[in-house]
This record gives sequence, structure tokens and C-alpha cells, in this order.
Amino acid sequence: MSRIGKNPIAIPAGVTVEVKDAVVTVKGKLGELTQEYSDVSIKIEDNNVIVERATDQKNERAKHGLYRSLINNMITGVAEGFTKQLELVGVGYRASNQGQKLDLALGFSHNIVLEVVPEVSVETISEKGKNPIVKLTSFDKQLLGQVAAKIRAFRKPEPYKGKGVKFVGEEVRRKAGKSA
Repeated sequence: MSRIGKNPIAIPAGVTVEVKDAVVTVKGKLGELTQEYSDVSIKIEDNNVIVERATDQKNERAKHGLYRSLINNMITGVAEGFTKQLELVGVGYRASNQGQKLDLALGFSHNIVLEVVPEVSVETISEKGKNPIVKLTSFDKQLLGQVAAKIRAFRKPEPYKGKGVKFVGEEVRRKAGKSA
């Protein structure tokens, strides 16, 4: 039995969950998310969402925990939201934003201008003596991770000096330089 899949998901106040035609819809104060599902059954019993599978086939076992996690992330997202912070480590690395346009100076000959999707809100924090931080907030965990990964991919942290775009709290594995 799946340890993750068998746990019920509590529905907090202010969040509504609807199951109809193999689609789960979750509405909350921050937004609305939908997710299609297959090979499992989803029931709502006394303010809990329960994901069950019919048999022990490999495909159904795999999807049991998957859909439970996806629905849990949807409920958490519309109730509280998710935040990711990216740190720009390097001399002259800067970040600024005008609305949903993120302007990054990452040591290339030109600035990178990224138009961020409206579901993800962008905030840049630049303090003197500290590395610039790009703060991304959204109710959709998958979309938030995708946008953060795209920003990180512009200049991944390199192992010798540690320069690049990294997540706050991420440990970059460092290598020793040339030995004379």
C-alpha cells in the first residue's frame, strides 16, 4: 500500500474541491486549479479528499501517490500559495522588474528580459552588500517551479567560484582549482 497515497487530504476552510468526469477542480482565495486523473478513484468524505486505487497493478500503484500529492499541492496552493527565491551570485549580477517583466544582468553582453506569466508574481530585492534576490510567488506549484528553473538555466552555478543563479539555501558543490 502506498504510504503517501493512503493518507487523506484535509480541506481547509475557504477551499472547495469538486470531482467531476475524471477532473478535480480546487478553488480557493488565491485562485482555481484543475487536474485530470485516471486509474484511481477520488472521493470527498467529511472535509477530506481520499484517493483510492482498485487493484495492485504497477500503473495504478504509481498514480495513487502521484495524484494524492498533486491534489495536496493544489489545495495548499489555493489556500496559502508557494514561494521560491533565487539568488544571483556574481560581480555585477543584477535583477530588476517592471510589473511582470524581469530584467537580469548576468554577465552576458546583453541583459536578459523575461516576460513572466501572470499567475506568477515577481519581486526583486537588492540590498547594498548582499546578492540580489528574485522572489517568485504563485498558487500553482508546477508553474512556479518551471519559471524558477527557466531563470536558473540562464546561468547555472558553476563549481569553481560558485557564480550563477541558485536557489536560496541551495548548496553548490565546489571543486578545487588548478594545483600549481
